[in-house]
Amino acid sequence: MSKNKETLFEGAATAIITPFYKGKIDYKALGGLIDFQIDGGIETIVAAGTTGEAPSLSYTELEELFLFTVKRAGKRARVIAGCGCNNTERSVEVSKIAQDCGCAGILAVTPYYNRPTNAGLVTHYLSIAESVALPIILYNVPSRTGTNMGIDVLAALAKHPRIVGVKEASGNVSVAGDIICQLGEELDVYSGNDDIAVPIMALGGKGCISVLSNLMPFETGRMCRLCLEGRISEAGRLQIELLPIIRALFCETNPIPVKYAMHRLGFCTDEYRLPLCPPSDEVKKRIDVLLEL
Repeated sequence: MSKNKETLFEGAATAIITPFYKGKIDYKALGGLIDFQIDGGIETIVAAGTTGEAPSLSYTELEELFLFTVKRAGKRARVIAGCGCNNTERSVEVSKIAQDCGCAGILAVTPYYNRPTNAGLVTHYLSIAESVALPIILYNVPSRTGTNMGIDVLAALAKHPRIVGVKEASGNVSVAGDIICQLGEELDVYSGNDDIAVPIMALGGKGCISVLSNLMPFETGRMCRLCLEGRISEAGRLQIELLPIIRALFCETNPIPVKYAMHRLGFCTDEYRLPLCPPSDEVKKRIDVLLEL
């Protein structure tokens, strides 16, 4: 990272699920989930990310969610707010809400469905960056958004002092390697895929924004810490041990499997916001077996 920017976080950050009960956010359950993360060694929580079903949350719910998460985490963990969507004005407004709620940073996904040009992507992100004083992590996940944020776009955005990192979730280690090689002095790179967290961190990535850590915060955090300590072989062995559960958590659309798993462990109800719905019986059985239930 350049001398003009600071690293927002290192290691494992949990993209926490949003529990619901009878159609509303279940804050009692969310408090338990946050405590479970922190007790497991997680120091960074991403609220209202993809795993938190952000597209289905209203402005009021987002504000309440950010305020609650920041208050519950206190000084024990930093909170990064998921603020991206396919509407730049909404992304800016949610970013301002996150800042007012005391969040430490912003995670902003590429606009989905609209399929903006590179110029549109740059303008979108600069609009967010100029609206708040918080550090921003870009989020590239073309399988969900239909838009890929290439190296040219990242290079343009890396010049902004508040754009400090990128969550690379294309599933391609080479893409992450190229970003680290060409822009590593200006952008921290985080794995957006649990199954390749170790390879990306071995190349110089700073951490992983994780789904797995909802379920296994200690193990996920340890895997990332081993990488940061240069103990790559140990981290790799741990990642291989975790692969069966990682695969199961993505056998249907995230966050369906991980929310079901947390439900089976007693943390929350098995409730989703449409168009997401409970997993198939086959997926339930697969997860139950891995959880030894």
